[in-house]
Amino acid sequence: MAKKPRVKLPKKAKAGDMIQVKTLASHKMETGNRKDKKGNTIPRLILNKFTCTFGGKEVFSADMHPAVSANPYIAFFITATASGTYEFTWTDDAGKSMSVSKDIAVS
Repeated sequence: MAKKPRVKLPKKAKAGDMIQVKTLASHKMETGNRKDKKGNTIPRLILNKFTCTFGGKEVFSADMHPAVSANPYIAFFITATASGTYEFTWTDDAGKSMSVSKDIAVS
């Protein structure tokens, strides 16, 4: 698995505000179509699922496919409703996952 992903989320927001979330995961995203120096096919290994949860409920998700570039960048908007912790999780073809948590204070 890759390095720890980066997530940019405001630390504070007012209730009802639309906030932008930006994520960047370092990952080679090997499509399974390339060959190594010996001519052997390099097995597919991509991040295929991204989820964002708040309070145990999914607020955003994305399915990724081999056409997604290496080091996928995902940005989206959510409505700030309450203070708490957002959990961001990326899962690859091998079933391995990496997660980052970010807190937000909503007034």
